[in-house]
Amino acid sequence: MSSRTRQLIEVLRIKLGEARPLAQPAPARPVQAKARASSGPKGVPRVVTSHQRREAVERFAQEASKHTTALVGIGSVGTRYATDTVLQFQAELAVAHEAVGAVLPKGWAESKGLLPLKSRVSDHRQFLLRPDLGRRLDESSVALINEEVAKDVDVQPILADGLSAVACMGAGMELLEAFTRECQGRGLSVGTPLCAQFARVWLEDEIGELTRAKVAVILLGERPGLGTGDGLSAYLVYEPKVGKTDGDRNMMSNIHARGTPPEQAGKRLAVLVGAMLEQRRSGVDLDLSALSAELGEAAGLGYRAPQEREQLVEVSR
Repeated sequence: MSSRTRQLIEVLRIKLGEARPLAQPAPARPVQAKARASSGPKGVPRVVTSHQRREAVERFAQEASKHTTALVGIGSVGTRYATDTVLQFQAELAVAHEAVGAVLPKGWAESKGLLPLKSRVSDHRQFLLRPDLGRRLDESSVALINEEVAKDVDVQPILADGLSAVACMGAGMELLEAFTRECQGRGLSVGTPLCAQFARVWLEDEIGELTRAKVAVILLGERPGLGTGDGLSAYLVYEPKVGKTDGDRNMMSNIHARGTPPEQAGKRLAVLVGAMLEQRRSGVDLDLSALSAELGEAAGLGYRAPQEREQLVEVSR
């Protein structure tokens, strides 16, 4: 029995004066692979087929993929991505989701010897939806700073969760300790070690202003990318106070084992603090041209060296 749709189509054809089915389309002509002539050795013409060109593109993509975390030359199987490509993407997305969804456990800061602070955010959902509340301290944290935190220091470090509590709990303490050690080695006074929960970058402005620090530095979990949920970022600002803009800050990102290791990042951050104190400025006005030996690629304006993509999933062939 024909379907209702077919019946309606047949009625329509009768009304149009043609009830016969449509004629079969003519067979498509075979597509011949186009050849491209190019100069071979000693000017002898050679022919490059489409298959050879495709192989050359694949080789280039495979080599390029070794130097970047971008999805380069992933290819396809028919009209779809290969299974291992899809699984890798899903695994990397899961890593990012886990990092964003993580929350610092209660008592974690105290267990690390850090003074616990908190922004005006009430819970994790509000933290994601209201960035403005993550940029200011709640009343209890303001009181805690006024009562227990050292004032008038050269640099005030702040460890924070940011958008990845996973990164904060991972290499956060290693970075904080390395940075503190490097600053003290340069004869700088370092403030009371703090840990801020539900923190955005600009929270360092209020903390730095309350402690009257010359430089405030917040070390926080950065926004996760595909497969990278453990990266830390550091933001530094001279003469911190509420109202500073991003143009007043300097930053270093991708601080993790596969990017800039925490130990090396601590040294570079201390160099930046020294430059800020010497020049009495930060942000776009800070001159780092004379510090290339100490900062490496961080002192220049060129592209940083890419990191290799970590393979999270393997498919048996």
